Amino acid sequence: MRQPMCSFKTSSPGRHGLLPLLWLVASAAAQTPQLNPGPVATEFDIRDAAQFRKIVAPDARLERLATGMKFTEGPVWVPRDGGFLVFSDIPSDELKRWTRADGLNTFRKPSRNANGNTVDRQGRLISCEHTGRRVVRLEPDGSLITLVDRFEGKRFNSPNDVAVHPDGSLWFTDPDYGLRGEPSDYGARFVFRFDPASRALSVVATDFDKPNGICFAPNGRKLYVADSGKPRHIRVFDVKKGGAVSGGAVFCQIDKGVPDGIRCDAKGRVFSSAGDGVHIFAPDGRLIGKILVPETPANLCFGEADGKTLFITARTSLYAIRLLTRGPR
Repeated sequence: MRQPMCSFKTSSPGRHGLLPLLWLVASAAAQTPQLNPGPVATEFDIRDAAQFRKIVAPDARLERLATGMKFTEGPVWVPRDGGFLVFSDIPSDELKRWTRADGLNTFRKPSRNANGNTVDRQGRLISCEHTGRRVVRLEPDGSLITLVDRFEGKRFNSPNDVAVHPDGSLWFTDPDYGLRGEPSDYGARFVFRFDPASRALSVVATDFDKPNGICFAPNGRKLYVADSGKPRHIRVFDVKKGGAVSGGAVFCQIDKGVPDGIRCDAKGRVFSSAGDGVHIFAPDGRLIGKILVPETPANLCFGEADGKTLFITARTSLYAIRLLTRGPR
């Protein structure tokens, strides 16, 4: 059931294109980000009405919070200093900062074309740098340190997205999008686990085409990894104590575009960016419904004080919608 919420019309450029390649060909022309650029159409594609209405209220509205950027990615809600959103504008080589009170500002420039971001158990910002080819951490004093940048002495491809396990370890994907056609130093595209305490790096999975978005179930016992290459699906692994994984079956298939950024809510439902919006899946992989977005989403996260705002980075803009569910604490 496709349900329009208002009649405002908007275009949907590149909705079904290969999303992870788009930032590489984004216009180099200067653009000025804008705040509060006006209303957007709010539409839902509902497959299971009873479950969907536990997630999205009938009167929920999609907001466009800012636009005029080049290619937005990697949103994360940072809980310190009253709370603020950080996200990447990859071709602009900067991280952006947004709050309802202060609007949009530059958080860090240059960012070395940072893509995915998260916060660790101590609230410090963790970022994956494409051109830096490393995973970095922002310290409380403002300094930036390299956590890990090599596998068996060889440089990573272009770390893409990162998630923190409850044990404090960092799990990240390393496709080759940021290499822009250059050969991979280690000749593959892996998913990694890094323990900041011991500095041990281990390989989680080797059989992805383009490993991309990554997230954990709320209890950390399941790992979800999106493959935005030829498979265009999300796989799920069982996580054992100490970081070993098993399984890896296909959790769900994306029917429009590709899966990119993914997140679990507090109930273990999986939210995935896709060609036509945000797809919401039950813990068993059934499609509950979609939040349709005017521009192709690249990533998403839960945020604000109650964790019930879903922020969506989509091409040139930042969007948000208030939900009935919340992200895991």
